[in-house]
Amino acid sequence: EKSAQKKDLDPQIFTDQVAKYFIDLAQKMNFSNDDFIRTTEVRHKKTAQLFWQRLNDNGYIYKDKYSGWYSVRDEAFYNEEELIAGKAPTGAEVEWMEEESYFFKLSAFQDKLLELYANQPDFIAPKSRQNEVVSFVRGGKKYVEGALKDLSISRTSFSWGIKVPNNDKHIMYVWLDALTNYLSALDFSSANKKDFDEYWPCDVHMVGKDILRFHAVYWPAFLLAADLPLPKKIFAHGWWTNEGEKISKSLGNVIDPLELINEYGLDQLRFFLMRQVQFGNDGNFSKTELTRTCNSDLANNFGNLVQRVLAMIQKNCFALVPANQISEKIDQILLEKSYNLLSKLRIHIDKQDYSSYLAEIVNLASDANEYIDQQAPWQLKKTDLERMYSVLYVLAEVIRVLAIYLLPVIPDGASKTLEFLAVAKEDRNFNKINANNALVTGQSLPVPEAIFPRLSQK
Repeated sequence: EKSAQKKDLDPQIFTDQVAKYFIDLAQKMNFSNDDFIRTTEVRHKKTAQLFWQRLNDNGYIYKDKYSGWYSVRDEAFYNEEELIAGKAPTGAEVEWMEEESYFFKLSAFQDKLLELYANQPDFIAPKSRQNEVVSFVRGGKKYVEGALKDLSISRTSFSWGIKVPNNDKHIMYVWLDALTNYLSALDFSSANKKDFDEYWPCDVHMVGKDILRFHAVYWPAFLLAADLPLPKKIFAHGWWTNEGEKISKSLGNVIDPLELINEYGLDQLRFFLMRQVQFGNDGNFSKTELTRTCNSDLANNFGNLVQRVLAMIQKNCFALVPANQISEKIDQILLEKSYNLLSKLRIHIDKQDYSSYLAEIVNLASDANEYIDQQAPWQLKKTDLERMYSVLYVLAEVIRVLAIYLLPVIPDGASKTLEFLAVAKEDRNFNKINANNALVTGQSLPVPEAIFPRLSQK
């Protein structure tokens, strides 16, 4: 509301403009989100008010007066001892507020939350984040009874937001409103609740580490108070620095993803962001590292493998999938390794360990490049055509598997690779990674082209 006033705009128009950036970015980054929900939508307002009413009916909301330190930028309350030089731990300005407010009985959930964290050690990940949350709820390293204070959940000093049921004077606290959008996206307020019944509780909430407290403390308490099941995991990702410096508008080093896409390519950017840093940790963004990583892993490794193999098949196998006459142990070892890798990759994904996921795939591509150098099909062409066909078949099949593994991270390049192998769209999924769904000898293949050219450091 304050930002809109500064621009002399209606708050709805202002937020419409801001939301469009995120909607456009999701499309340009080729994200596969099933939904994009805004908290100004009717479905969300209905759910938020229904959720409030449920908390109220269960006896967890009461009216009182609030006084304390509040950060508008963080949309968070801070205790006196949390302030650093008069500011929030994030560096945001805080202001002393006193007003009538509804409160949520957060204090009633101190022991229940600690029990949750103890019984489900993977509820908060990575582990370092869980320690922060537990310490906050305990009131320090040692348990302090009553450390978890009741939470102010309404405001009367502005009008922008969702009105509290039966009291238009009050606006819901932004985090009670915002967190409820996980339910409103599943049509919680509808009569049949079909999506809610099918998809809740979710497997994982993916959040930034700066909003972990809201998701790992307030949200579970709200759900417990509403007699609803909890998500299975809250994963908090880290922050990026830019060439070793904290990213900030004042330093003028904000990274524009659209500029990076234009300069380096979409798949290259996506690959680097998932490959460079173990997810959950902070990472440093560097154009030098982006160039090095993409040249090493995409251009020289996977891209080079695809180009070499498919070009040879075009030239020496009549542009057809070569004969499958796997006869040597080394062939079977490489194929089985490519198929069996799936079980390892599933574990990495379940742990949100995307860098290890990609490291395994890069290693498999390296094994395939080593295999082609050892078997030297260009030499076999002169001495043993049948063996050349077998080697090229093994390599083409491994490339098919690699491309399916890479689809979630580099969908454009992986899809093109699968097109070069004439793999139907319905066959491009993990369930097809086995010998029963291998490439069929004699299938006609289109002319391939280079997918990942080497990047130059500008």
